[in-house]
This record gives sequence, structure tokens and C-alpha cells, in this order.
Amino acid sequence: MGGCRDGRAREASATTAAAEAPGRSVEDPAAALAGATMLPRRAAPAREPAAATQEVDDGRTSAIVRAARRVSPAVVSISTLRREYRAPSFFNDFFGVPRTRQAVGFGSGFIFRPDGYIITNDHVIDGAERIQVTLPDGRDFEARLIGTDPLADVAVLRIDGRDLPVAPLGTSHDLLIGEWALAIGNPLATLLSDPEPTVTAGVISALNRNLTPSGREAGFYLGMIQTDASINPGNSGGPLVDAEGRVIGVNSSIFSRSGGSEGLGFAIPIDRALLVAGDLIDHGEVRRAWLGMDVEPSEQDIWGRTRGVVVARVTPNSPATSAGLRPGDRLLEANGRRLMTPLDYQAVLLDLRPGDEVALTVEGRSRTLTLEASTLPSESAARVTALEQLELVTVTPAIRDERGLRFDAGALVVSIGPELARQLPLREGDVILQINRARITSAEQAARLLRTVSGQVDLWFERGGAVSRVVFYWRRAGV
Repeated sequence: MGGCRDGRAREASATTAAAEAPGRSVEDPAAALAGATMLPRRAAPAREPAAATQEVDDGRTSAIVRAARRVSPAVVSISTLRREYRAPSFFNDFFGVPRTRQAVGFGSGFIFRPDGYIITNDHVIDGAERIQVTLPDGRDFEARLIGTDPLADVAVLRIDGRDLPVAPLGTSHDLLIGEWALAIGNPLATLLSDPEPTVTAGVISALNRNLTPSGREAGFYLGMIQTDASINPGNSGGPLVDAEGRVIGVNSSIFSRSGGSEGLGFAIPIDRALLVAGDLIDHGEVRRAWLGMDVEPSEQDIWGRTRGVVVARVTPNSPATSAGLRPGDRLLEANGRRLMTPLDYQAVLLDLRPGDEVALTVEGRSRTLTLEASTLPSESAARVTALEQLELVTVTPAIRDERGLRFDAGALVVSIGPELARQLPLREGDVILQINRARITSAEQAARLLRTVSGQVDLWFERGGAVSRVVFYWRRAGV
């Protein structure tokens, strides 16, 4: 007991001495090293448990969490049933194997209007006979296809329901490389068992990326947003969201060697998606514009990289002709966007509508040239109704220039209904080149053949600059 008291006395004495020493603070580390005993710090006032819990919750609720909470209720799972056709074969026919089978597909989308309109990708619902939409709250809806645009890979669906959540919309014109980005969707169809969408986070890695098809893919993705937020199979059609919880893009594709996410994801800019969706809702089709000229790379280094574009061909009586453009003119910018490759020019065209003005910077010209985009020649051409839900136009030089087609003759598909698209291997923008052994030179010829052929059909067509051949079984109504 005595020892204990002595110890306390020595501690108190040392503390007093330290406190009285001139120029020394009781909390001075040097004093502590010199042997002085530091005064104990005054204990912080005890916090109420509720206040401590609130502080932890506030620390966990980051901008990403708030953004995900704001958008996730409007992110939907899309399930599709489509009919796949098997190529005719002796063994399948001999053993009675059906020539068609039902296939199930999955994707994502988001509600962008309170009256039930949904944006997704064209490739998510392409060829679907039935489309079901599941909300995060577990509600299921049969969806109607309002319209689709394969060129932009955008489709619009509609559901009928009450109290539908709506995703806040942002803009893609002022995005910053390095800012936060969230990819929200339905990877690997997880929403079928759990309606809560998946959220992955990353940054905007690059802007205005142009992707060309590889392998068995078709079509181009132009002016895309690149992100390292994980985009996996099933995410297609879901929203890309900024840190404020606003949709800035539509997740569409990945670049991958493994088939999964490798940090190279791409999204359609929301400004383009909304422009296409508005056309589909208001007009039933996308009304794109035409300038009347083709471009080609101005030069190419040994690595295959291009450093600009030049005018290759100008169509008579076109906006390009009226502006004084000539073959060989080198184009530097269009509406403020640098033109390094022909795909940059095509990306500008993709977002134009008839009546829009285009400001072109041309090398060697002292002033900017302004063109007013006009209606596409294919839209003003005479349409031929080949079948119910199928309209064709004859390919002309102007249409060939407009579409960048490889062949001078054929029948361009300008409209095809969803039911017929499930029976014929065609989509809008395809050019019918040959039916069985007949080379197609006009829409009228293609219409006559499609009205008369039945049984096995050998069809050749151009799509996205590539020629494809499909052999399928066709039974016309009443045959």
C-alpha cells in the first residue's frame, strides 16, 4: 500500500514540476522526453449512440451511393423470346428436327418518361417475339416495341403502369475525362432472381470513340463514351450515370478478349439516344440528314493511322455542291469536332436532322463553310410496298452516296414491321442484291420476287458494308 502511495506522490510531483517549468507546455513532446509526465488530455464528451450511427451513415453515403439510389429504381430488366432459324440440312429434315427454335435473351433498359417509355439497345430486342420488362420492385410488364434504329443501336419500348419511376436525364455534351461514371444494369440476367440492379463504378476514360466491327459483329459505334466501369453481358441498354445521378449514356458494348469486362466499356451518348427516341416516338422512324458528299482518309502512315479526311465525291444538286465543296478539299472540323478519320465525319452525320446547319472548316479556305442538311434521298424516293410491313426503294447514285453502299444496284429496305422481321432475315438499311439466281436492279423487281417465291430461298444482301448470304424457308400467307 505504501509503495502505491509513493508512486502516486512521485507522479504528482513530477507533473507539478513540469507545469511550473518556464517555457514548457505540459503537452510539449520535448518535455515528455525530458522526463516530464504529460497531463492527460481531457476526454471528449461522450456522443449519443444515435449521433455516432448517423455520422457513420453519412460517411458511407458517398456521391456514388446517392447517384445509384437516384437512378436504380428506374432501371429495368428486359427478357425476350425470339425464334431462331436453323439452316436447312438433310439430316435435320430426315429426323424431323424443327427448323425453328425459341431462344431466350436478356438485357437492360431504363424508364425515361413517366408515361412508360423505355430506352434500350436495338440488339437487345432484335427479332424478339415477346418482350417482358421487370422493375426493381418486382413488377412485370409486357412491353410494346415503339421503334428501333439499328444504325444507332437504340430501341424504344413502352409499358402501361402506375407510379413508374423515371431516371433523371443529364447531357453528354460537356462530359469530362476522369469524372465518375456508374454502369447500372442486369449483368448475366441476375434480375430474374433478384430485381435489384447491379452497380459498378469507374470514370469516363475517353470521349468520341469510334468502334469498327470485328469477327461476326456488324455495324459501327460512332462518337461513343468510353468507361472503365464494368459492363458485362446483360448490361446492354442500361444507363451510364454521372456522380450527380443523371443518365449520360446507354451502355452498349465492350472490347474484350475473354468475353467479360476488361475495363473497356462503351456507351451511346444520351443526347443521341434521346434524339433517336424522340424521332421514333413522334414519327415512327428516324429522320436523318444528308449533305451529299463522301469523304476518304487524306493520308495514312505505315501503322494504318489516318491524319485527316478529304472530300472524295460530291453529289450534284446537294448541300455540299451549294456550299462550293469540291473533291480533294481537306476537311479539318465539323461543328467543332476534329475530323481525323472518315468515321469522325460519319459520327457528325449520325446526329444531324434535316434543317440542321453544319459548320465545316476547310483547309485553305479563309472562312467556315455553312451547310444546311437536307432530307435523305432514300426518304424522298418512291417507296414500293413489296409485302405487308415491307417497303423498298430502288438504289440510285444519290442513295448509294448517302448510304456509302458498295454496289450500284439493289433494293434498299426502308421499312420492315417487327412481325415480318421475325420471318425474313432483313432489317432497315439492308440492300437486297440477289434472290435465288436473280440479280436485283430495282425495288419493283424485288417486290415481284418476294410475292411469288416460296419454300427454300437463297438471299444475298448488303449490311454495314459487308455482303451476307442467308438460306431460309419462306412460306407466304395463303400458300
